[in-house]
Amino acid sequence: MKKKYFIVFVSLISIFKISSQELIIGEERLEPGIKFIFEGAIKDKVFPLSRNLSEGETNVHIEARVNWDIINVPKGSPKGGFIPYLKIVSIIKNQSSGIKTFIDLFPHINLIDNFHYARNISLPGSINDLYTVQFLVNPPSESELFFHNDWIENYGENIFNEVNYIYKNVNFEEIAKAIRK
Repeated sequence: MKKKYFIVFVSLISIFKISSQELIIGEERLEPGIKFIFEGAIKDKVFPLSRNLSEGETNVHIEARVNWDIINVPKGSPKGGFIPYLKIVSIIKNQSSGIKTFIDLFPHINLIDNFHYARNISLPGSINDLYTVQFLVNPPSESELFFHNDWIENYGENIFNEVNYIYKNVNFEEIAKAIRK
């Protein structure tokens, strides 16, 4: 009987791993307590269909999860809460050919990551090539976010300055071959 439950348990773990598979490209932390997780996720159908690359034309769903950290965050910030109004561009460069794809990441919502920035993409080359993946992250503009005096006194007139993260030798092959269940 124990063996039967063990097999069922292992099967459930395997199913969960396949259905929530994501390639972590990089993780960063930026003061005042902002956590970035950059991922290549399994291609998905994203609505509205007219503004998103179809699942059949997509290799990877590129993501940036940007949230307040769960420790050492500004007073009043919801720990783990989504950071809105950012402008994020991802540049994916095929390391063999030098061909690049530029993608603006937009806010998305799903039942796995909740709010995140993402976009369906077609890789600029084969799924088994190596890629350099760059994420340029800009804070909200002056017309999108206003600051109260208490924030300015403690953190300044911006949430953060523009950042640029670069990751080399990214292999998307496994995630590009994966299928959502």
